[in-house]
Amino acid sequence: MVPDSAVTQTRFSIYRQDRTSESADEVLRRVKEKHKASLKRRFENKSEGIIKPRAEIPLKDIYTELYITEGESEGVNKEHEVWQVESASRAHTKEDTPINCNDIFKPLPGQEKHIRTVMTKGVAGIGKTVSVQKFILDWIDGVANQNVDFIFPLPFRELNLVRSDQYSLHKLLLDFHPELKELKDAEEFKVCQVVFIFDGLDESRLPLNFNQNMISHLRQTSSVDVLMTSLVQGSLIPSAHIWITSRPAAASQIPAQCIDQVTEVRGFNDPQKEEYFMKRISDESKAGKIISHIKTSRSLLIMCHIPVFCWIAATVLQQMLDKTKYIPKTLTEMFIHFLLIQTRRKDQKYQSGTETDITNLLKSQKEILLKLGELAFENLENGNLMFYEKDLKKCGIDVSEASVYSGMCTEIFKEESVFHQRKVYCFVHLSIQEFLAAVFVFHSYVTENLKALKSLLNEKHEPSPSVLSSLQSMLGLQSNDHLHVLLKSAVDKALKSRNGHLDLFLRFLMGISLESNQRLLKGLLNRKHSSSKSIKETRQYIKKLNREDLSPERCINLFHCLFEMNDHSMHKEIQKYLESPKNIKQKLSPAHCSALAHILLMSDEVLDEFDLKKYNTSDEGRRRLLPALRCYRKGRFAECTLRDESCLTVATVLQSPNSLTELDLGYNDLGDFGIQLLSNGLSSPHCKLQTLRLSDCFISEKGCICLASALSSNPSHLKELDLSYNDPGETGLKLLTVRLEDPVCKLEKLK
Repeated sequence: MVPDSAVTQTRFSIYRQDRTSESADEVLRRVKEKHKASLKRRFENKSEGIIKPRAEIPLKDIYTELYITEGESEGVNKEHEVWQVESASRAHTKEDTPINCNDIFKPLPGQEKHIRTVMTKGVAGIGKTVSVQKFILDWIDGVANQNVDFIFPLPFRELNLVRSDQYSLHKLLLDFHPELKELKDAEEFKVCQVVFIFDGLDESRLPLNFNQNMISHLRQTSSVDVLMTSLVQGSLIPSAHIWITSRPAAASQIPAQCIDQVTEVRGFNDPQKEEYFMKRISDESKAGKIISHIKTSRSLLIMCHIPVFCWIAATVLQQMLDKTKYIPKTLTEMFIHFLLIQTRRKDQKYQSGTETDITNLLKSQKEILLKLGELAFENLENGNLMFYEKDLKKCGIDVSEASVYSGMCTEIFKEESVFHQRKVYCFVHLSIQEFLAAVFVFHSYVTENLKALKSLLNEKHEPSPSVLSSLQSMLGLQSNDHLHVLLKSAVDKALKSRNGHLDLFLRFLMGISLESNQRLLKGLLNRKHSSSKSIKETRQYIKKLNREDLSPERCINLFHCLFEMNDHSMHKEIQKYLESPKNIKQKLSPAHCSALAHILLMSDEVLDEFDLKKYNTSDEGRRRLLPALRCYRKGRFAECTLRDESCLTVATVLQSPNSLTELDLGYNDLGDFGIQLLSNGLSSPHCKLQTLRLSDCFISEKGCICLASALSSNPSHLKELDLSYNDPGETGLKLLTVRLEDPVCKLEKLK
């Protein structure tokens, strides 16, 4: 809820008293109604992936509450969103503070500060704009924030179109919201409760210079950049509330001192993913098969935290289950099939789906797809998600043909009419841009288009035909196959990135290097360019890289690149290390513990024993290793200085599919609260624990009552429970003894 401002309310009362006629109130009321009606027409519907007439459905029919939490205002995360999505798959800790999108301006429990400006971070496609839609619609429908007079959404993609123009704030608002024209007095906005929403900071092409001179008058003319920064800093309409949404890497464009609260959209958790597929696919049996398949690939399951990726996966798997027994297991395979499905849908001649038909189809749309690929690659390094007329022209796309492009590839590339019906263009999702960029780069290699490869090959001057040969000589390569040179250069380029903006592009490029994937793209790539020797050299190069100076995220991406190339040997080496870590003398940082846990979670292989004490790391490092517990049969966590919050992570493991049968948490300061959290996991039907040791964990009667309740809810597995050196109390002991004597309960030994 947006809090009332006492100052604003007082000024509003004085202003109303000064009005000379009752009709002024009527004008304000009428303008509000027109404004709400205009916003409702604009925001009440949602299209999934595409924007085209009659393809939209009411947002209220499909909206699923997204998980939004309090974020960090310090140390802005600059990592590629893939890693932030994967870190979001971690267990929510008790420090997480869930926030309803309607309450983002409301102080959190224990806070007394006034919240004027909120930054909401989240990866591309995670649901930031949908949250904005829901906020606006709930206000229009009278559900929340009824003390607000006006909400002014000003998306950056539209502000970009007028960034070179001179405006007053009053004129800008009238241009973006013509229904306000009856309000002649610009000061009206200062005495009303207003909310400005700047959606998509990552799409901004404004300089956003917060050191420039600010303005304070609503009719004072300046650049759009000055208007924006003046609003955020509070010199223009100090009483206004400001909501900014952004991808994490772009959030630092707004100075931390200008932000009162940071929130984060986490996307779908595992149950919400299943709920999405069950809603999206009417055939319940098919939906179940798709969910089962996604669970077999940790990489696909993690990516499904992004709602847009759920849509891509549903589109591909729903089609393929009908026609083939083979189902994509890697991201590259998934996106290739998505491309084939979307291009095939527009041409009835190729509906039979034979290999020959698909090849001919790709040939017929080759020019369009490669131009889109060039657009994707050219803008990827600059972080551009939205494209305008000059961007398209630079890649040889005639603006008059742009509608044809978006018509033939409606679920890949889309056209939107925004401010004054001007056109903007974008790919449906950042990952599609990264995929098509990789396709374009590989095609440029195949056709020896060295000019297009200039940035990857790090050439300052126009590349000559001898570039590849020279690089090959410099690298000391004996092979005549130059593919390794390209892939090695791409690896080096991606590793130099501070925010990982080429990570997913690199994954796709490595995947396309496989002959099996090139075969799927036959007709687009013309001929296969791959050799086992080149692939082997690339794999070896990745494995031999010195990783000491690389972040865990860059290291993890290299592992993913190996997965895309069907090489799982490094994963086995990591498993071997995790089974006997005493041989490693170097102390593991918390970040590297996160990386190790992540690598384990990417596999469904079950290991024998996880002994946390063996790892040379800090208490925080051990805490970050805990999620890997789901990959083991036995967990040895005794005397690891774990506290109650660690129990939430362990409980999350027990609540999800796992193979854990034995767990020792003894001699840790878990307390009753920790046991209460752990009991939530023990009561889950997924929990198959047979032995649980909780010796000397500071558990009292309250904690033992929770344990007894969990055994009552899930009595079929636990056989041995060690509660020695705790104080169960009379009631706790009695309830546990009842479970011991219950014929339904499997408990045989209570210590």
